[in-house]
Amino acid sequence: MDVRSSTWRAKNILNKGKKLKPEQLYWLAATHLPEIGPITFSKWLTIFENITTLFTADASELANAGLTPSQIHNLKNPDWHTAEKNLAWCEKNQCHLITLTDEMYPALLKEIPAAPLLLYVRGNPTLLNHPQLAIVGSRNPTPSGRELANHFAHTLASTGLHITSGMALGIDAASHRGALKAKGKTLAIFGTGLNQIYPHSHRDLAEEIANNGALISEFSPLESARAINFPRRNRIISGLSLGVLVVEAAIRSGSLITARYANEQGREVFAIPGSIHNPLAKGCHYLIRQGAKLIETAEDILEELGALHAITTPIKTIANPKKHDTLAPSLRALLAHIGYEITALDTIIMRSGLTATQVSSMLLSLELQDFIKTTQGGYQLK
Repeated sequence: MDVRSSTWRAKNILNKGKKLKPEQLYWLAATHLPEIGPITFSKWLTIFENITTLFTADASELANAGLTPSQIHNLKNPDWHTAEKNLAWCEKNQCHLITLTDEMYPALLKEIPAAPLLLYVRGNPTLLNHPQLAIVGSRNPTPSGRELANHFAHTLASTGLHITSGMALGIDAASHRGALKAKGKTLAIFGTGLNQIYPHSHRDLAEEIANNGALISEFSPLESARAINFPRRNRIISGLSLGVLVVEAAIRSGSLITARYANEQGREVFAIPGSIHNPLAKGCHYLIRQGAKLIETAEDILEELGALHAITTPIKTIANPKKHDTLAPSLRALLAHIGYEITALDTIIMRSGLTATQVSSMLLSLELQDFIKTTQGGYQLK
């Protein structure tokens, strides 16, 4: 296909669209150029005035700019069919296209190596440039980990920080829901196209986020879940954010990949420690040994981000310390035998020296007074 026929094809597609800016079609095509990634393409944009002049340049101009014959061929024969299909989906689903040179493109994300050429956004695209904290962690967290993620997201969202995560099961979902419960804003970064909700069980959550935040992807709307896509998604999660908080993660996990990206991108890395008996605490402990900030309260994060983000809304009290001196001495003594990690009933009986009947009655009293909670396998302090 020569330059004139390629340009005619682009104009023909544009005539079908109502809302697309002319150059956006070229950006759609650019994301599907074979063997040409964002770093190479961004370099070309420093040579040509804009993406339109790049796509409409003749072969000799492109060769003089250093493009190989293969690259010139690919640039002159883009996948217009896919570009047109993506355009139609965006117009039908009220999806915004934010390109690398768009004024709405998030400034922090633009700083990272291999910044996405284009972002598909459902929801409010202006949120991409607001201060964000990423919260990530295990897909199979403990009940305590899930509650921590929800609580931190709720508390921090109430200060004006937007909560960013990856829509996965477990910690991600708990973080999104915590922010929504606080009537704050949350951004979900997809490892699929926006038409492919993953996991499928999060369809309702995705719609709620689209109405109260933003769904974001660099992948074509119909792109399905592929393992190779999720590390690419993780660099966007960290790239959009001032910092990344890790809540429960194994040593080999996507959360640590996100933390590594954050470190490389000059972002703050935070981690919540856990019990040495909890395998999902090992990733957090590893990060802390590597220099991540140990986090116990939301205030710890706000203090670290203070120089980067002026927070004007006072944060809510996280939890009022429970007054143990109001407990009967026998209950107070039993409470000392229960840890923040899960403590089995048999262990409590052995430590206390009491009978099973006595311990069961006292545990019920402590639970009703909100000092402990029942979990799978035993009890935990609250």
